[in-house]
Amino acid sequence: MRTRVVALEAQTGRRERPCSSPQCLPARFISVDTSPTPSPDTARTATLRPDDTTTDSAPDTADTTGPTSASRRRRTVLLLLGLTAVTSATALVLGLLSWAPDPPEPARPLTVTEGERLAAVRVTNLRDLRAGVRVTAGTGAARIELVGWVDWSRSLLYLDVGGPGAGAERGLLQRSGPVLVIRPDPAAVPTPAAPPLIPPADRWRLHRLAPGAHLAPVLDLLLDLAADRPDVTPTTPSGGARWIARETLPAGPLDVIQAPLPTGAPPAASSTTGTSGTATPPPDGQTRYWLDQDARLHKLVTRLPSAGPVTVIFNRVDRPTLRPVDALGGRPGLPRALTDAEQRRLDRLPARLRAQGGATVTLTAPTGTDTNLRGAGWLSWTARTAYLAVADLGVPDRRTLLRRDAAGVARVDLPAVRAGGGTAEAPARPPLPPPTGAWRASRAAGDDLSMLVDAAVTAGSLGHRGAAVRVREDITAGRTVDVIESGPANARLRYWIDRDGTLRRLELRTDAGAWAHLDLQPAVVPRLAANPRPASPRPAAPRPSAPRSPTPRPGAR
Repeated sequence: MRTRVVALEAQTGRRERPCSSPQCLPARFISVDTSPTPSPDTARTATLRPDDTTTDSAPDTADTTGPTSASRRRRTVLLLLGLTAVTSATALVLGLLSWAPDPPEPARPLTVTEGERLAAVRVTNLRDLRAGVRVTAGTGAARIELVGWVDWSRSLLYLDVGGPGAGAERGLLQRSGPVLVIRPDPAAVPTPAAPPLIPPADRWRLHRLAPGAHLAPVLDLLLDLAADRPDVTPTTPSGGARWIARETLPAGPLDVIQAPLPTGAPPAASSTTGTSGTATPPPDGQTRYWLDQDARLHKLVTRLPSAGPVTVIFNRVDRPTLRPVDALGGRPGLPRALTDAEQRRLDRLPARLRAQGGATVTLTAPTGTDTNLRGAGWLSWTARTAYLAVADLGVPDRRTLLRRDAAGVARVDLPAVRAGGGTAEAPARPPLPPPTGAWRASRAAGDDLSMLVDAAVTAGSLGHRGAAVRVREDITAGRTVDVIESGPANARLRYWIDRDGTLRRLELRTDAGAWAHLDLQPAVVPRLAANPRPASPRPAAPRPSAPRSPTPRPGAR
């Protein structure tokens, strides 16, 4: 092995002659081996030089035997790892083949805590105010699906109705207490979606569900799942309340409890009603609740008369503020006493209307479960007259012309083409001059339409009656208005007065519990002729008078 010697001139200051052998190097020199290391094969076949010592050959011998021992050790370790992997895989397969899940916990009576949570379900719903709902009711072609929200605090439902069994109710639906209005959409897709938070303003109508309809008991069930006091829950086995299982849903771990529906909810039907389908009832026909630890209901499965199996899934985090449509009174407010400025505008309203002269009117009046009226025409506060063409959505090809003046009300029924045309949802204004026909005149009428028109005409002379309260602030026709309510309890009126003192809308609560309204737009009103008067009966021919008796009749003066 050749060695190059490097002198450390910094220590001696002179150049040293390198020695031919490492053994001759002084201690102050450092030897650095810079020759390339021969490969193992070269080391085995290389011939030692005569000057190589025994100490030089020792490292070469170690280099020759080292890699061979390392290879043997490596093969041994790999073999042991392979055997370990095979053994582990074999044990895993045998364990999987022999594994069996733990048996589920058997059904049992409710504990005291579980009974208290079940009893507080309806109180919790009322406390939470609102929740999102998804309902499936019925099976097969009669299945209906509902998506939307329930507001237990105001007894309000807002749903999109779909499914193959939706029928005439397909579309949007709102219910406030017993009053149900729908916005039918026969062309809607079968699968419902969440309704728009701000409901459309048009095409809503009062609706009566057909006898035996699947929808009626489902709507009753949704509203009856709220109460202001806990229910009495039977915790004994004979009472029917039992803990069934524990399940994990997206809302978290829930207890499945079987118990009868609370008092006031629609009674559950027998388990023999209906067939299996999408809404799968429990096998024993009993109602089951999925409850969390805070007594919140996340799922309900039951069976109802006329509806069959019903599954309700609640979304407890989807709880927006709902806005009722105009037919149900509009969005809620906080009634309060009038301010001085609001009272002055209300007191000056008759003079303001007379100075204005008149207005065009648009009528929307859900006056009965089968009567939904739409109309258009004119109203004059100076002449105290009104003239409207009124359409009933149930009879779209007919119109009723209504004329009102100081003497009373006159009506005539005509085909739509003779009464101005238009559609049933948006009829045109009545023809001028009024057509001749069999007008029916009367001094007064007690129906909702006549009362609303009469209140609008007399607003320019008599003003409001009774104490008034401000219900809320609203917007109509792009103007901010104060909604002021007054009148007797059986004929409540709402005046929509803008900040200039102009009447923009007049509402009347109808006998059906809905709100009818007249939208008013200031305009020049044509001069209207007086209403036709009923023909006076022809007097009978005078009888020949008998000669007056000199004796007066008894009782004659």
